Amino acid sequence: MDLSPGKKIAGLLAPLFALRGTYDLGVGDVGALREFVDWAAELGFRLVQLLPVNETGGDHSPYNAISSVALDPTTLEMTPAAMPDLSAIDLEELAPASTVASLRAGPVRYAAVKALKTRLLQRAYENFLAHSWRSGGARARRFRKFCRAEAAWLEVYALFRVLMERNGGMERWNLWPPEQQSLEGARRWLEGLPLAERRALEGRARFRKYVQWIGYEQWRAAKEHALARGVALMGDIPFGVSYYSADVWANPAVFDHQWCGGCPPERLLQVDEFTYKWGQNWGIPLYRWEALRGNDFAWWRQRVHKVRDVFHLFRIDHILGFFRIYSFPWRPERNVEFLPLTEEEAKARAGGELPHFAPHADDTAEHKAANRAQGEEVLRALVAECGEHRLIGEDLGIVPDYVRPCLRELGIASFKVPQWELGDDGAMIAGANYERLSLAAYATHDHPPLRAMWEDWTSPAREAAWAEARRVAVWCGLGECATFSDAIHRGLLRALFASESWMAVLMITDLFASTQRFNVPGAVTDENWTARIPEPVAQWRAPDWTRALLEETGRADRVSTP
Repeated sequence: MDLSPGKKIAGLLAPLFALRGTYDLGVGDVGALREFVDWAAELGFRLVQLLPVNETGGDHSPYNAISSVALDPTTLEMTPAAMPDLSAIDLEELAPASTVASLRAGPVRYAAVKALKTRLLQRAYENFLAHSWRSGGARARRFRKFCRAEAAWLEVYALFRVLMERNGGMERWNLWPPEQQSLEGARRWLEGLPLAERRALEGRARFRKYVQWIGYEQWRAAKEHALARGVALMGDIPFGVSYYSADVWANPAVFDHQWCGGCPPERLLQVDEFTYKWGQNWGIPLYRWEALRGNDFAWWRQRVHKVRDVFHLFRIDHILGFFRIYSFPWRPERNVEFLPLTEEEAKARAGGELPHFAPHADDTAEHKAANRAQGEEVLRALVAECGEHRLIGEDLGIVPDYVRPCLRELGIASFKVPQWELGDDGAMIAGANYERLSLAAYATHDHPPLRAMWEDWTSPAREAAWAEARRVAVWCGLGECATFSDAIHRGLLRALFASESWMAVLMITDLFASTQRFNVPGAVTDENWTARIPEPVAQWRAPDWTRALLEETGRADRVSTP
């Protein structure tokens, strides 16, 4: 597949969990992804973008994974066709129709879904042991080959998951028994167990390896399916990993355990009181770049290599973090403690430190040069690992003036959000003037849907916001702004597709003109990351002008009529 920026393409972004497939068990899976790819291909879209699909912890956020490599078991398709070790009888017994119907209704119920899929995977594993493993057949040989090839990360991950099981499913390794709070200690502890107990835990570790083997087999097949349909799959790598991850647990020298990455205060959107005052504290540990540099960024190279295993290209969320990142001297669990404090009080309580950019603020020419040099060095290694034009950088927020020139030199596409791309006169830069090596989008998974933004701009209660609507209307060539309509919807999409950007990507909700939202940044609620698109993929209906619009703007090949 030719994915060079020479040809403009259009894409759709959807969280996998939000898709309703024909045979899903209450959360979007690889089977639903195939249906999504087929649907998108028929309309002329050549790109399907997903959020991260690595295994999540208790908060279910795809940006807070417990492994930088392991796939989330909830993404696996649970059908006999996709799971050779699972029979229709197994499914009928463990996932009766009434249970499945209940789980498919409404938002994702992660606890119930994970429990059901774990039972099904356990049954599949038992069948595998009883047949393929015992006989030493072709599947057993493939499994052993996978375990050998992936041993660098798989052994550590499997042990981490076994210890999670032993500690009530809790990923917070710093609350485990002291002898289990480090990889070295856990290995010594395991060796000291009675033989029968050690063998039992080794069996549980093999089960976790089996789940990952099945996962990578399914995802590689999905990648090939997309390729056959002429659609590229775009994955997503968050800049950081969860503090409570197998990575941090096993590689303490690579991470700074004292500082947490995040974003500076947000005074415009006023998402919540803490974000307004202090910023977003994501809780991700900072990297010790010297330690990573010492082995040629091997940890990051592995991460890129594995996402390329199942995706054709990928974006890095918050690529600005490679240059400098806003950092907190306390973990998010203490945010409520620091919320009411003055800067002087917070500094005293945090050991003399306040949140700030690390390694440097962009306050001097020397600091800017140092930040740019660091980001460029790391990104060169990643580009070397993934290949040209395979990496897209999400560079939104407060973007230092050296970042985009650096990305351009490295052949990394940057983001263009039209309403934020302003010239010196404050007017929106024409889409025809966008750099080809860019991805244009009105919103990401963190932003309100396009229709919701427009309705907010044109609300009678917010007359001041009409200026924003008028500015966007002018950019789109609509002539005048009014309440949201099919004409405005089509005009907004045409303007994005007509831009010069290599990729123009819509949230799936924006194609449907829906106001549904999947995430509110900074909000910690049970609703985040659970919303599902109401209709199954098989029942989706795009606006009847979608294909023609893609052809008109040069983002889809014209279909000849008989």
